[in-house]
Amino acid sequence: MKKVLFIIAISILFGCKNTSTESGKLQVVTTTTMITDLVQNIGGNLIEVNGLMGAGVDPHLYKASEGDVSKLYNADIIFYNGLHLEGKLVEVFEKMNLKDQSTISLGGYLDTKQLIGSDYFASNYDPHVWFNIQFFKEFSNKVTNILSEKDPKNAAQFIENEKVYIKKLEALETEISSIIEKLPTEKRILVTAHDAFNYFGKQYGFQVVGLQGLSTATEAGVQDVQKLSTFIIENNVKAIFIESSVPQRTIEALQASVISKGHEVSIGGSLYSDALGSTGTIEGTYIGMFQYNVNTIVNALQ
Repeated sequence: MKKVLFIIAISILFGCKNTSTESGKLQVVTTTTMITDLVQNIGGNLIEVNGLMGAGVDPHLYKASEGDVSKLYNADIIFYNGLHLEGKLVEVFEKMNLKDQSTISLGGYLDTKQLIGSDYFASNYDPHVWFNIQFFKEFSNKVTNILSEKDPKNAAQFIENEKVYIKKLEALETEISSIIEKLPTEKRILVTAHDAFNYFGKQYGFQVVGLQGLSTATEAGVQDVQKLSTFIIENNVKAIFIESSVPQRTIEALQASVISKGHEVSIGGSLYSDALGSTGTIEGTYIGMFQYNVNTIVNALQ
């Protein structure tokens, strides 16, 4: 009943939306922390950004709160990942259907031929596309185009900001490749809480194995733990990883299962998968998150 009333409230509010604001700046709402960071880099102080999700928040399970209604109501543009990453928000976005508002699924603009398919996920594609830096560059371009269309007087600055950010992403690609080259190919086996790193693995030659599926809504069972523990032993995996947005008990259970079979495996650290770190930290940026993850993975598996 509460869900129905919430959707009705959104419909009523958006039906009489007034986009004027005191600042005169574009009001932009973003979902995940990765997209929030991206939009802030492109928009700078020329726009006002409200991110729905914070550090450590799992987008697979995130539900819109009543407090989110005002953010959505006041938005001129809403950027979200799409590909059913924000599964609980899909219905909200579909109900909005506003004439004067842009609701942009960034993942929806990617070439599906380049995406990793899945028979076990609602969209049939792995939604964790930000772990391919090239895709994130495409996100940057789309955000720049949309902001420029909505605010043409500041288009030149948006374009300039994108150029600066793309150069940073290109430098990140070079740095990441350099670090990963230090890790022998046979040691590139990445075991994590859920399947968030497939694009990363494809790009950098890692075999990626997640205890849970693509969505954290899928629970790992005893058989999953036993099967993966056997895999770890057979492949002499040195370390496994927890994730900042997923409860660590599943990986701890996996470690215990491996140890019970007479094999040692350490927890190599906590990786940022579906959310960035805390605001104001290096890991609270997309670039800093990527650097931290790669250094953590390589150091633990060497």
